[in-house]
Amino acid sequence: MSGLVVHEAVDKRDRLLFVRFPWSVYRENPYWVPPLVRECLAKISSAHPFYAHADAAFFIARQEGRIVGRIAAIIDQNYIRIHNSKTGFFGFFEAFSEPRIASALLETARCWLKERGMESMIGPMSPSTNDECGLLLDGFDTSPCFMMPYNPPYYASMLENFGLCKARDLYAYRIEQSLFDFRKVEILARHLQKKKPALTARPVAMASFGEDLQTVKEIYNQAWSENWGFVPITDAEIDLLANRLKPLIVPGLCLFAHWGEKPVGFSLTLPDYNIALKRLNGRAGLLGKIRFYFLARNIRSCRVMLLGVTRTFRRRGVEAMLLLETVRHALSLGYNCAECSWILEDNELIRRTIESLGGQRYKTYRIYSMDI
Repeated sequence: MSGLVVHEAVDKRDRLLFVRFPWSVYRENPYWVPPLVRECLAKISSAHPFYAHADAAFFIARQEGRIVGRIAAIIDQNYIRIHNSKTGFFGFFEAFSEPRIASALLETARCWLKERGMESMIGPMSPSTNDECGLLLDGFDTSPCFMMPYNPPYYASMLENFGLCKARDLYAYRIEQSLFDFRKVEILARHLQKKKPALTARPVAMASFGEDLQTVKEIYNQAWSENWGFVPITDAEIDLLANRLKPLIVPGLCLFAHWGEKPVGFSLTLPDYNIALKRLNGRAGLLGKIRFYFLARNIRSCRVMLLGVTRTFRRRGVEAMLLLETVRHALSLGYNCAECSWILEDNELIRRTIESLGGQRYKTYRIYSMDI
């Protein structure tokens, strides 16, 4: 392809162009949800706590001066340490449908990683499994839930033509009120309460949010440590996430599980704020915030985005209890459907629990890998 050039986005102008490029890809797509520009810039800023343990380069592809694609190459030292693997990531991938654009971008990321000693590449990670990751393979005719990725159907073939292969699939489940078995849920809840009286759930205490956040920190890295692709989240990263999400939390949808007095798990469910974000078109000024909170009042769908149980208390009913209580609280608050995402394809325990509540798998996301 003549005139195709890939260069690193170094200065502020290029970083803004990097962030704004998806608006060109999805101009005619009614399902894409524009992210907030401010948050996207923060996510690729060296000041973000992720880059205290990671290096990254952000690249833009131009065809005769016009931006036609973007990609990031990422080396997370925490991932390398935990997995003892010289593996780098690619992420933030977006491109027009010409295959050679994707090949040029992926080759640039591959070379950048290889030059720095990496032996394999996985992705998309934007920038890790603690944030948006995976490539959407189906369900293109619905908008993504809050903090979930979206992409055109042609991305998969472009990645596969480059030589990337499946590493893992991630699933999204949907629970509809119309398919929900209320009687079964009540029977399960009573059975759990009778069989395991020490097991209880409580909502987050917003008045002592700092104390509950400390409990989350203690549970999170232990609960997810055995998951494929796990990367520990640092205190600084979880503090940043908490500050972002605290104003968005509905207390009855953020739950802690206790065995007696001991906290053994937690779940976080948020309204699907993408329904409101879609109307802002990436703008978060004063008027945008007012409009967001006005629109958010009428949201009736939600996303179960985190559910973790400490290792010694797994398979003892904690997972089921958290899901049961989440669904009961959501229904009492007027929500009529929920997405549970993402779920690793080999997480049979959580998948069976969701399916027992009437959940149906409706989207698949794929993490790709290749030797470099």
